[in-house]
Amino acid sequence: MKRVALLLLLGACFVPGAFAQDSEHIQVGIYADYFRLAQTNTNFAGLGGRFAFQAYKQVKLEAEMSYDFNKVFTENFTDPATTQITVQRSNLHLLHGMVGPRVNIGHHAIQPFLTLKGGFINSQFNTAPASVAGFISSVNNLRANNWMGTLYPGGGIEGHLGPVGLRLDIGDEIYFNNGSHNNLRVAFGPFIRF
Repeated sequence: MKRVALLLLLGACFVPGAFAQDSEHIQVGIYADYFRLAQTNTNFAGLGGRFAFQAYKQVKLEAEMSYDFNKVFTENFTDPATTQITVQRSNLHLLHGMVGPRVNIGHHAIQPFLTLKGGFINSQFNTAPASVAGFISSVNNLRANNWMGTLYPGGGIEGHLGPVGLRLDIGDEIYFNNGSHNNLRVAFGPFIRF
């Protein structure tokens, strides 16, 4: 009987530690993103990273940045005076930065979430190659005349097995430039939780 009581006492001591492992305080991840720019009907793909920390129970404050590789598309310009048509190839790069709260719904290994973030989109016409140097150049060249404010209401689902997990986001990245413009955004990638 003493052995059973001793085992129950030791088990009770380790139970709070076991539940403490289930709560995460920091989450770091990378992701691939798809962005549909509605104004030009073009699809962008890129890579990004995110960092989140626990603000209150199921609420996390999250910051993320992604770089969409250049998208080449053809633009036609017509001069009405001479009826001359000029064709120009445009190399458009997009840099997204957002921050805001994320609310997890549930306490399980697979759980849905809702998010509302604000930030910016930086658009650049640039012939630089899609590389790490191109990303660093985009961050260094942020200027007031080529960025637009954004609002991102979205949601998704994430699942984890221990400290490693996968996450899928989907939402509407609305940017403001002479009115609001709705754009589909999907992101998927792994994360690590601490």
